[in-house]
Amino acid sequence: MPIPVILDCDPGHDDAFAIMLAAAHPAVRLLGITTVAGNQTVEKTTLNARRVCTAAGIDGVPVAAGLARPLHGPGIVAPDIHGESGLDGPGFGPPTVPVDGRDAVTFLRDTLLTHPEPVTLVPTGPLTNIATLLLTHPDAAARIERIVFMGGSTGRGNRTPAAEFNVLADPEAADIVLGSGLHVTMIGLNVSHRALATGEVVDRFRALGTPLAHLCTELLTYFGDTYREVFGFPAPPLHDPLTVAHVITPGLVRLVHAPVAVELTGTHTRGATVVDLDGVTGAPPNAHVGVDVDVAAYWDLLVDAVRVLGAPRRPVPADGDGVSP
Repeated sequence: MPIPVILDCDPGHDDAFAIMLAAAHPAVRLLGITTVAGNQTVEKTTLNARRVCTAAGIDGVPVAAGLARPLHGPGIVAPDIHGESGLDGPGFGPPTVPVDGRDAVTFLRDTLLTHPEPVTLVPTGPLTNIATLLLTHPDAAARIERIVFMGGSTGRGNRTPAAEFNVLADPEAADIVLGSGLHVTMIGLNVSHRALATGEVVDRFRALGTPLAHLCTELLTYFGDTYREVFGFPAPPLHDPLTVAHVITPGLVRLVHAPVAVELTGTHTRGATVVDLDGVTGAPPNAHVGVDVDVAAYWDLLVDAVRVLGAPRRPVPADGDGVSP
C-alpha cells in the first residue's frame, strides 16, 4: 500500500525535485503540499509549489499556504541561493493549480484527523507549520505516523558555520519537533553534501528529452551556478528529495538513533543541531539521524520520477476507465 504523505516545503530548487519525486513514485500517496516561508517568502514559495505542480502535470494534490514568519524573531530568506523568485532559472508559465482555501496548519489538522491511516509528514523547509500543529492540535498530532525532515547537520552548517538554513530559520520550531516524542528522522547536510548533481547527473536529465526534463536541467544549472559562487561547490547538492527518497526506500539513507539538541541561545551557534553520535551526554535518543546515502540509487529515483512525470499522457476514455499516464 502507498505511504500517505504530506510534503511541507519552501520551494526552492531542491524542494521542486522533492515534489516531483513524491508525486511520481507509486510507493507514496501524496495527500497534499503545504508551504512555509523559508527559501523565500510564503507568497513566493506557494506560487512556486503551484508552478512546479503545473509544469509536472501534478493535479488533484491540494496546495495550502502556511506561516509567513518563524515562531520567534524575524525570518530569513535565501535569494543568494534560490534567486528573488525562490525558483530562478527556468521560465514558468501561469500556474493552473489552485491554492486550497485552508491555511497549512488547518489543512494538516483536517487531513490527519480524517485520513483513515496515520500520515507521514515530510518537511523540507523550516519547521514552523509542523511545530504550530503540534502546539495547537495535539489530537491531530497523535495521528502522525512519523516526521522525516531535511535540516540540521551532524557537523558544520551552511547559513552560519554552526547552523543549517532550515533549522536556523526557526530554531524554536525545530526544538519543538525534536522534543515531541514522535518518531522523528533528521536528514541533514552531512548526508546531502554527499549527493551532488554533477555534470553526468544533469546529462541524465537532459537525455530524457522532455519539456519537464529541460526545466529540470535549467533548475540544476542555476542552482549549480549559485553553489559555485557562494560555497565553491563543484556541483549543487539536492538536499530536500532525500527525505522522500528515504520514505520510498528506507535503506537508501543509513540512520543512527541519537540524541539531538537545538542550540537556541548561543551567540555564534544559534540554530546548530548538536548530535551526540557517541553517546557522551547520556541523553536518550530522540531522532533517527542520517549519516550516509546510496548516491547512485538516489539519482536513479529522481531521474525516473522526471521520466514518469514527463512522459506523454494517454487521453482518458469517455467511460473513465483509462489510466494516465
